[in-house]
Amino acid sequence: MPSDLNCGKIKHMEKRIKELVALLNQYRNEYYTLDNPSVSDSEYDKLYHELQELEKQNPEFVLADSPTQAVGDVILEGFEKYQHETPLYSLQDAFSHEELLAFDRRVKGEFPDASYMAELKIDGLSVSLVYVDGKLITGATRGDGSVGENITENIKRIKDIPHQLEEPLTITVRGEAYLPRASFDRINQERRDTGQAEFANPRNAAAGTLRQLDTSVVAKRGLATFLYQEASPTSRLTQDDVLRELTDYGFSVNSRRIVTASMDDIWTFIEEIAAERDSLPYDIDGIVIKVNSLAMQEELGFTVKAPRWAIAYKFPAEEKEAELLSVDWTVGRTGVVTPTANLSPVQLAGTTVSRATLHNVDYIAEKDIRIGDTVVVYKAGDIIPAVLHVVASKRNKQEPMPIPETCPSCQSELIHYEDEVALRCINPLCPAQILERLAHFVSRDAMNIAGLGPSVMEKLFKAGLVQDVADLYKLKEEDFLTLDGIKEKSAEKFYAAIQASKGNSAEKLLFGLGIRHVGAKVSRQLLETFGDIDSLAQADTEAIAAIDGLGGAVAQSLRSYFAKEEAEKLLEEFKTAGLNLAFLGQRAQADAQLSGLTVVLTGKLERLTRNDAKEKLQNLGAKVTGSVSKKTDILVAGSDAGSKLDKAQALGIEIRDEAWLESL
Repeated sequence: MPSDLNCGKIKHMEKRIKELVALLNQYRNEYYTLDNPSVSDSEYDKLYHELQELEKQNPEFVLADSPTQAVGDVILEGFEKYQHETPLYSLQDAFSHEELLAFDRRVKGEFPDASYMAELKIDGLSVSLVYVDGKLITGATRGDGSVGENITENIKRIKDIPHQLEEPLTITVRGEAYLPRASFDRINQERRDTGQAEFANPRNAAAGTLRQLDTSVVAKRGLATFLYQEASPTSRLTQDDVLRELTDYGFSVNSRRIVTASMDDIWTFIEEIAAERDSLPYDIDGIVIKVNSLAMQEELGFTVKAPRWAIAYKFPAEEKEAELLSVDWTVGRTGVVTPTANLSPVQLAGTTVSRATLHNVDYIAEKDIRIGDTVVVYKAGDIIPAVLHVVASKRNKQEPMPIPETCPSCQSELIHYEDEVALRCINPLCPAQILERLAHFVSRDAMNIAGLGPSVMEKLFKAGLVQDVADLYKLKEEDFLTLDGIKEKSAEKFYAAIQASKGNSAEKLLFGLGIRHVGAKVSRQLLETFGDIDSLAQADTEAIAAIDGLGGAVAQSLRSYFAKEEAEKLLEEFKTAGLNLAFLGQRAQADAQLSGLTVVLTGKLERLTRNDAKEKLQNLGAKVTGSVSKKTDILVAGSDAGSKLDKAQALGIEIRDEAWLESL
């Protein structure tokens, strides 16, 4: 039995470990979140090393929220998919003062007294953090907005993200993970010293870091975050309130923001930040403007792709001069032939650019672009290199650019329709189009057949094993072994990935078909409404166009596609192969009692979680919002209901309780 002396010593060590964890977490919050450290780095390091020694001697007393647990060297096997409870939307972009004024007119048309919050648009990677009872349980990437990757272990290695909140909160928060410029410079210096290729820019380095399988690398890189959204229900009234609340919880929140009802004030703020942009300790690529009132945000709602209550002003792109050396013409999956300029290399927005899009033949004619010209190059949206215009003063005697008359892949005659700006190959058997359609079908946002990249697809096509997407499901494992460079292990993996894709929810298959105007989000919305691809194929244009956020172009495109005999045959082949054609997510069902009604939940529910209640209401056709307004039809009030109940009573809104909800 241990002596009283030893027992006392053990208790003292346990107590000291708890003291050090609390102290170091306080100092970390002061340093990373509040930007107001109360101790020197050397004092912090001294206490940190003391904690390390005590934990080494007493591993049974290591606490989950100990700062030492954020720098482990776990080697991950890969990343699992993570289904976001609520989607992460992209933002509508604006590139001029006029576009911001148009956004202001749209908002003020519905809410004349609306004010806005303008904040910096951090150039990083969107992340979502889920806390249950105050403990961080999941960190995920944005992915396609609906499904991301579970990168929890890597998220835990970012020093300014708390593992345990002071309050036992169950919340989901979102923001941007980024690499500070100082960390970026340090990493590139280390890579130069060891003969490794440097990272092109902080965003690319941050993206690569978050997808590292060695968590010790993540811990060393020095990523940081700025949080800007609470995706779970909140009692706050404004976006500015939410940011203050996130700061109180211990999250890192960017302090550079303004709240104003004047778009002129926002434009002044944009000009001020643009002037300071190069001196900031992190990269930004614009300013995000949001309606400040959360109730107004609820009322304004979303389009298929973006919120109607927010817009992202993007800074003008950096421009450089380059020589246009030659042009490549490539065929896409819809037959459009696209010109790409080969350029003398230039540094642009942190990367070396030697190729840039020329858009289409009409653009080339309009700008009178010729091979041998000096041209101005920029990155459209800070992403895609594009040729802006010719530097006319530097032109010699270049001839007009030769425009191809036949397809570069199949040599069929190219068509330039009067109502289109592009050349088009209309040969359905064009090899380049078939390969592009195959590559799209197996891609991550479509059927997500891992390993079947463009090189493997090209080998399958040239070997005559795959001519259309249905052929993928006729392949046998031994078929892959007939291809150059494919071994047994790879063949087994490819075959298994194809078989696994049969069970995908049908919106993945619909998107993979590459129907014009039908992207990933539209595919999901269509299948949520119609339930399966067979029902969608039979739907008329009016039924499709009636879906909120869609319209005539989507409806007409779908009807044209499913009217073809080839589409009917393809669906039959999918069924024979055993593919799932039904939507596997939660589908809204119209209910005479709740269809089209707006419902608000408030207070504490005893038998249902807030998310379960919300899901059940949505399944019965209701629209569930977070704030009470004149448009609210029903308020479901649990215990301790507060101001929302008072407001609902004042407006004469119908009040219901949890028992009523369960009776449905």
